[in-house]
Amino acid sequence: MAIQTTQKVLSVKDAIESRHSIRRFVQEPLPKEDLNQIFELVRLAPSAWNLQPWRFHVVTDSDLKEKLQEAAYGQQQVTSAPAVILAISDMEDVLANLTETVHPGLPDDRKQQEVANLSSIFGGMSVEERAQWGLTQTNIALGFLLLAIEGLGYSSVPMLGFDQEKVKELLDLPEHIKFASMVPFGRADAEGYEHHRLALDKTVTFH
Repeated sequence: MAIQTTQKVLSVKDAIESRHSIRRFVQEPLPKEDLNQIFELVRLAPSAWNLQPWRFHVVTDSDLKEKLQEAAYGQQQVTSAPAVILAISDMEDVLANLTETVHPGLPDDRKQQEVANLSSIFGGMSVEERAQWGLTQTNIALGFLLLAIEGLGYSSVPMLGFDQEKVKELLDLPEHIKFASMVPFGRADAEGYEHHRLALDKTVTFH
């Protein structure tokens, strides 16, 4: 897939090494082609049973960003960024549309078996249990999102410090959804802190 973007494209290695959380952004609109390219990459994220429970709400409206900033306890990066992404998980929508996630190359009888199997598995869970399961998968897509943003020449800051019920109300989101993150992003107008990470021997064990 050819990448069409108005920004310089970084390698995966460079995107990982250069990514910092940025809280001040250049005040300029984001080209639609860059937004589309980011999500074309994110949609390739893997998920168990290919269920893809992530949904993304992109906010560029200034008035709505001000309301999101208020819900985020006044954090300035929300209105500084030209766009704010709400990454959510919606397993109830997934279950209502299971046939969309089954691979089209399967024979019809296999498709029906897959739908029946998944309906049985998740139907035996509570709404909350399904939601928590979906959130673990959505966090995979969140990682893809942060790297896609960085790789296409932009910067971001993932946040969970906000009133989730208020944001649900502002975006008219159903009660059952789970938030993976609020992600303001755009071109950086500040530098992030130097990386400070635990040593490998603290986080990695070889067996």
